[in-house]
Amino acid sequence: MNYISLSDYLKQKYNTKVYKLSLTSGCTCPNRDGTISRGGCIFCSEGGSGDFASTASSLDEQLIEAKALVDRKISSKIPVSERKYIAYFQSYTNTYGNQEYLKNIFAEVLSHPEIVGLSIGTRPDCLEDEMIHFLGKLNQNKEVWVELGLQTIHESTATLINRGYTLEVFADAYRRLTAAGLKVVVHVILGLPGETDEDILSTVRYLSELSPTLFGIKLQLLHILRGTALAELYEAKPFHVYTLEEYCEIVGKCLKLLSPNTIVHRLTGDGPKKLLIAPLWSGNKKVVMNTMRKYIAELQ
Repeated sequence: MNYISLSDYLKQKYNTKVYKLSLTSGCTCPNRDGTISRGGCIFCSEGGSGDFASTASSLDEQLIEAKALVDRKISSKIPVSERKYIAYFQSYTNTYGNQEYLKNIFAEVLSHPEIVGLSIGTRPDCLEDEMIHFLGKLNQNKEVWVELGLQTIHESTATLINRGYTLEVFADAYRRLTAAGLKVVVHVILGLPGETDEDILSTVRYLSELSPTLFGIKLQLLHILRGTALAELYEAKPFHVYTLEEYCEIVGKCLKLLSPNTIVHRLTGDGPKKLLIAPLWSGNKKVVMNTMRKYIAELQ
């Protein structure tokens, strides 16, 4: 089966492998601070889905720390002056807070010549028109992606996971972002409690119908992490979690539904091993990715 991975997209566009720098804006989340709810989505750890992001205080320090981390993976044959990166603000809600401060750090990070793009993780209910307009202007010089954690189109599941907004809110934000020329990446979690494979495929069908404006999708395996409300739910009433074989099968079905123009940013994902409760097989990233690639390559 052929699909365009994020790595392939970036390599084709920039003629080299491009690496993500995981950064922190300092924002919190309205689903944590009491504006909408407290505790966040039930699957979210204290790191706010950014457990691997830099923890340095200033943006410059974060860039230095994040580059040092990813540069270990880059061949010494590629001179430092030719290395390219995407600045990724991942943890919590990165358009929720002082708007002028956020505009400044987004513009500042893109001012670095080695930074070729900006990816901003946020919620669809935290996107003011003014911020969208600002990001649209930044996008005229270097590409800007906005990542939205939809996870599911089903309202009953959204309520269970404490998402805090409706599908209509997502649809409105998506419309405003794409109208501004911004690239949207949508996150979907596979294996949420109570959802069947058909429920998951319904979510992916909904997203596939957004093509050709849908830039990217992230397929994320549900991880049950210590210290989360999901872990408490799992302990009180265990529910089925995918085996590796089952997960490969559902990912294959999802890929078949997507437009070939949609960039697949992620096929799975991994939580911190020290927090991981289930599924334990997901902790062996090398085995997981090799198994998934082999399975997908054999699909007709």
